[in-house]
Amino acid sequence: MKFEYLWIMNLLWAVPALFFVYIIARRRREHSLKLFADSELLPRLTSLESRFRQGVRAVIVLIAVSFMILALAGPRWGEHFEEVSQKGVDIIICMDVSLSMMVEDIKPNRLERAKREIVDLINVTQGDRLGLVAFAGQAFLQCPLTLDYSALDMFLKQLAPDLIPVTGTDLGKAIELSIDSFDKESETDRVLVMITDGEDNEKKGLEAAEKARDEDIRIFVFGMGDPAGGPVPAGEAGGFEKDESGNLILSKLDEQSLVDIAQITGGDYVRSTDGDFDLDRLYFDGIRRKTDVSILKTGKVKVYEPRFYIFAALALALLLLESILHAKHVYNTV
Repeated sequence: MKFEYLWIMNLLWAVPALFFVYIIARRRREHSLKLFADSELLPRLTSLESRFRQGVRAVIVLIAVSFMILALAGPRWGEHFEEVSQKGVDIIICMDVSLSMMVEDIKPNRLERAKREIVDLINVTQGDRLGLVAFAGQAFLQCPLTLDYSALDMFLKQLAPDLIPVTGTDLGKAIELSIDSFDKESETDRVLVMITDGEDNEKKGLEAAEKARDEDIRIFVFGMGDPAGGPVPAGEAGGFEKDESGNLILSKLDEQSLVDIAQITGGDYVRSTDGDFDLDRLYFDGIRRKTDVSILKTGKVKVYEPRFYIFAALALALLLLESILHAKHVYNTV
C-alpha cells in the first residue's frame, strides 16, 4: 500500500488524544451531576446511557475519524502500467562562473543568486530536457541534456569560480559550446538560457549568437548585476581586486551586448534585481510562448489504483451506526 499524502498520516496521533479528552470530559460530567442529586436518583432524573454504551459510541466515532484520515492520505494499491509521453523543448543553461560573478551587488552574490533562480526554473519545467554549461575564459559542458533533474541539480551545486582554470569571460566560446551540446538529429526546439554579467572580454558574443540564430536556437539572457557595478572579490587572498594604480576594480553589468545577443536570435533579455527576477515566469511567458513542444520520451509507468473511497465509505458507515445507536437511546428514554 502507498499513500499519496503520507504526511496526513501524522494526524492519527491525534486519535488517542481525542479518546483521552473524551474520558476526562465524561468523568467531569458525571462528577457535576452527582453534586445535584443522589447517585440512586440519577437514572430517574436524567437520560444517561450506561458507561459501556457511551464507550462503544465513542470508540465507533474515533475509528470513523481514523478511517477519514486514511482516506485523506490517499491510499493506493493494485498496480497497472500506462504508456506516457513527455513533451518539451531542449534547454541548455549557460552559467557564467567567472570571478566577477562573486560581486555582491545582488545578495548574497551574483553566482549564488543565479543558482537559486535556476533551481526555481528546474522546479517549473514541464518535461523539458535540461543541460548545463559553465564558462569563464573557457567553457565546459557540466551536464548533457537530460530529463534527470536531480543530476542537473547536483552539478549546479558544484559551480564555483575555481571550476574553470582560465580566467576572464568569453561569451563566444560559451555560446559555441552550448550550440554543440544540442542534439543535432533532434527536431525539438532548442533554447539557450545564458546567465552572465555581460563582461565579454573577447567580444565574440554577437558573432556566436549569429551562429545560434542560423541553427534556429533562441537565446534568453539574464543579466546579473548592477550597471553601477561592484568591487570584485580577490578570492582566497581576501579583500578586493585592484588595478596597477591601487584603485578598486569594479565589475559592471554590460546590458547592451546582452540585449543584442538575445534580440538577434529572437529571444528575450531580463535584468536581475535584488528581488525575484522571475526566471520561472519568463519560462512560461517567454520560452514556452516562443517555442513548440515535441515528444522527447515515451514509456510505461507503474500506476497504483486509488482506494480512498473504501476508507471513506467505512467512516461514513460507522458514523451512521453511531447515529442510529444515539437515536435508539433517545427513543428509549422518551
